[in-house]
Amino acid sequence: MPVNSTNRCPFSGMPATAPTATKGHVDAPIIDLDPFDEATLASPYAMHEELREAGADVVYLPAYDIYAVARYDAVRSTLENWQHFSSAAGVGLANFNSEKPWRTPSLLLEADAPQHDAPRAVLEKILGARKLRQYHTDWRKTAHELIDGLLTGGQYSTDDGAIALDAVTEISEVYPLSVFPDAVGLQHGGLENLLPYGNFAFNAFGPRNRLVTDELDTIGPVLEWIGNQCPREALSDQGFGEDIWKAADQRHITEEQAPLIVRSLLTAGVDTTVYGISAVLYHLASNPDQYARLRENPQLVRRVFEETLRLESPVQTFFRTTTTQVQIGNTTLPANQKVLMFLGAANRDPRRWKNPDAFDLDRDPSGHVAFGSGVHQCVGQHVARLEASCVMEAIIERVERIEFTAPPKRKINNTLIGWKSLPIRLIPA
Repeated sequence: MPVNSTNRCPFSGMPATAPTATKGHVDAPIIDLDPFDEATLASPYAMHEELREAGADVVYLPAYDIYAVARYDAVRSTLENWQHFSSAAGVGLANFNSEKPWRTPSLLLEADAPQHDAPRAVLEKILGARKLRQYHTDWRKTAHELIDGLLTGGQYSTDDGAIALDAVTEISEVYPLSVFPDAVGLQHGGLENLLPYGNFAFNAFGPRNRLVTDELDTIGPVLEWIGNQCPREALSDQGFGEDIWKAADQRHITEEQAPLIVRSLLTAGVDTTVYGISAVLYHLASNPDQYARLRENPQLVRRVFEETLRLESPVQTFFRTTTTQVQIGNTTLPANQKVLMFLGAANRDPRRWKNPDAFDLDRDPSGHVAFGSGVHQCVGQHVARLEASCVMEAIIERVERIEFTAPPKRKINNTLIGWKSLPIRLIPA
């Protein structure tokens, strides 16, 4: 099967928790912290400031023998310079030049030109904004049905007429799983595997810490299910998956590449959108004045999502590997060196954004790097924007206010930041 490595439990091919080797001489500020510490993952903002204000565009983290960039300009230039900062050696801590990947590498995330070009071109056409217009009506209808059902079903009603629920489990997870699998062409059985798979895949970009090892005993059947959804015979004859296979028929890609491209949709197509929608609801509940403004000006829906992505980027980090000796600022990095890019820190860099820790709908958030930048920029970003806008439009039409009923709880992941629980009240309009 073309995606055979998807099906095995990934005990090997993953980096150890913390390499002990440290370079004899490092021409950069040395910061003795662990970016994958669970408390730091839950609230990385103090670390972000320390990294940005260390006195240079690049710092050295001896805990993992890696360099890191956290300032906006350095992160963006690293993202866009694929010739010197490669994705093909893995976008996680593991270096594929010397370590075996835990699965067959992604043709989108973990490849450079020319191997990256054809798969990217195929998905750009399939997931482009123009192609997605055909889904607008159905996805908006599904969002309205979801919110209407929550408001009128009685299951979550309180004595004062409000609706109390967990926004993560009842909105953010439910909606993407109601529209995206059908758009891909997946069969309905087994869809509960999508969220655990995405969670594991993004954890696996980090070290082999507790977040990874706790899942090793249970992830095998999930990986097997994912692999089984990628062949053509498993997909419906309508959807993104079939479109990928038609591209193979037309020889834009090979038949060996097609299932790996389908797998890319299943890896990054659900979790990141769930995290993004949850972040939107969190910031609208935290900023009632901004929510009222959004209700008065629904055309701000797109800006709300972009400002949320800037402020709370679901994908916080990715790695690159230097292809040759290369300069970042005043620091020279050797070849074959892992570089950790802090996307979330870049998006709060005061050098780029005024009052960067505020949720501000007067801000122009364009230029954020939540979706990356350059040739590896997220190819599914238009899908995420459409899903989020559909949910927001349904909510602002029917809900006057969003309020917290209890403190939210973070979901901890080596790469992503988001909410495990978001207890809120929806006050109907």
